[in-house]
Amino acid sequence: MPLGLGRRKKASPLVENEEAEPIRAGLNVPGMDGLDVIGLGDGTTSEGLPPPPSSMRPRLIFHTQLAHGSPTGRIEGFSNVRELYAKIGEAFGIPPAEVMFCTLNTHKVDMDKLLGGQIGLEDFIFAHIKGQKKEIDVYKGEDALGLTITDNGAGYAFIKRIREGSVIHQIQVISVGDMIESINGHRLIGCRHYEVAKMLKELPKGKDFTIKLVEPLKAFDMIGQRSGGSRSASGVQLGTGRGTLRLRSKGPATVEELPSAFEEKAIEKVDDLLESYMGIRDSELAATMVELGKDKKNPDEFAEALDQTLGDFAFPDEFVFDVWGAIGDAKVGRV
Repeated sequence: MPLGLGRRKKASPLVENEEAEPIRAGLNVPGMDGLDVIGLGDGTTSEGLPPPPSSMRPRLIFHTQLAHGSPTGRIEGFSNVRELYAKIGEAFGIPPAEVMFCTLNTHKVDMDKLLGGQIGLEDFIFAHIKGQKKEIDVYKGEDALGLTITDNGAGYAFIKRIREGSVIHQIQVISVGDMIESINGHRLIGCRHYEVAKMLKELPKGKDFTIKLVEPLKAFDMIGQRSGGSRSASGVQLGTGRGTLRLRSKGPATVEELPSAFEEKAIEKVDDLLESYMGIRDSELAATMVELGKDKKNPDEFAEALDQTLGDFAFPDEFVFDVWGAIGDAKVGRV
């Protein structure tokens, strides 16, 4: 059966050796007319629904601390990542822009515990705020720097993983969790996750470049640690709560059941396919694709759904077929 993607152009990989992986609120959203496919930073468009009134927001209370140490605060009434950061700022009397990213159930810079588009109802939120600034001259001796870049959902791109033995791995002052403020004087606040990774990839080999970083403020027991930023499992289950709060960039947050075993397996496989075809890992994007495909009867219906919701990605036909096959395999238990 022909796949209805005749107008689709084959997408070249965004990045090949530098990966980009967004932390993004607002992906797995059935029925949305469009989809934000970037980190929700200063460059995000203002289209979409206005923030819902307080009466419509889930009355859920989460406990939070600053990762470097603080009393415990209580936050509620947020529907997206920006509002979450604003609530954290209110709770601790700091500007929301000081929040770099959040981890769940650990104060450590653990990239496997990053807060994304979902928060388990029993999760404890730790907010990592800006610490020391660093400016480093780096000699790009190889095509690949060995970095995986992600973003915080509010305009900050930071380092998620450093490959062992890579160019960046040799520079001890660069660490997982460091926010990338600029490259060669080009300010990157508000840039998309894959824009930053693409810029790093396109830097000329055999030349120096200057990168400005901001590291998260560390507690005493965290000083001197350098996380390897190990590759995260692709499953989206967070914490121990029986449900999750799904954060969205358009419309109110909703409380949903955890993904089924089928969905978790399918999401992991689709995430692997994203890395193979596009050079990125993005479990929330994978979850969106599984959500779009799980009730479709054939690949043409699935392709049409992808066009309507994720058309900007211009997925190649063979990738769509492989994703459809992965979803089907997960349904019948073939993984």
